[in-house]
Amino acid sequence: MSARKLYWCPKTRAIRALWMLEELGVPFERVFIDIRDANARANPAFRAVSPMGKVPAFEDGTTRLWDSGAICGYLADQYPAAGLAPAIGSPARGAYLQWLLYTNAAIEPAMVEKFSSAPVSTVSRGWGSFELMLSVLRDGLAPGPWILGEKFSAADVLLGTSCHFMRQLKILTDEPALSAYADRCEARPAFQRAAASDVL
Repeated sequence: MSARKLYWCPKTRAIRALWMLEELGVPFERVFIDIRDANARANPAFRAVSPMGKVPAFEDGTTRLWDSGAICGYLADQYPAAGLAPAIGSPARGAYLQWLLYTNAAIEPAMVEKFSSAPVSTVSRGWGSFELMLSVLRDGLAPGPWILGEKFSAADVLLGTSCHFMRQLKILTDEPALSAYADRCEARPAFQRAAASDVL
C-alpha cells in the first residue's frame, strides 16, 4: 500500500489533487471521507491530516497538507521530473508561484462575493472584485495556451479546475478565452481520468 493517502470526497475541491496525481502518475491510496457527515469528518485519522475537516487532505509519510494549492505545489516539487513546476532559480518560478496561489487567494473569494451579492470593495479586498479577478486571469492567459505559455504546470491544475467549476456554475459567461482554456484543460487525459474517477 502506498504511503501517500489522499482524503477525498466526490464533487469537491479534491478533484484538484486527483488531477494532479493523475498528471504525475504516482501511486496513492484514496480514502473516502463524506464531508457532509459530521461523524465521518470527526474520524481521528482524517482530522490528524485535516484539522479543519476539509478535503482534499494529503498524507505522504510524515508530511500532511490540507489545502489544494499546497498539495499541488508540494507534489510538483516532490516530482520535478514531471516538469509541472519551474525549478527554484528559474525566471518563470515567480510567475508560477503567483498563479499557483491565485485560485485560493483570488478566484474563490471573488466567487463567494459574487454568489453572496456582497458589496464590492476593490481597495480593501485582496481579490478586488469578480470582474477584476476574471480580467487579470484572462490577461495572464493571453500568451497561452497555458498560464506560463507553452508549458503546462501545477498552476494550470488549480486554474483549470476553477474555470471548470465556474463553467458548471454558469458564472463564466461571455468569456471565450477562459472557456477555451477550460476546454484545453478538460481535454487533458489526466483530467479526464480524474473526472471519471471522481465518483463513489
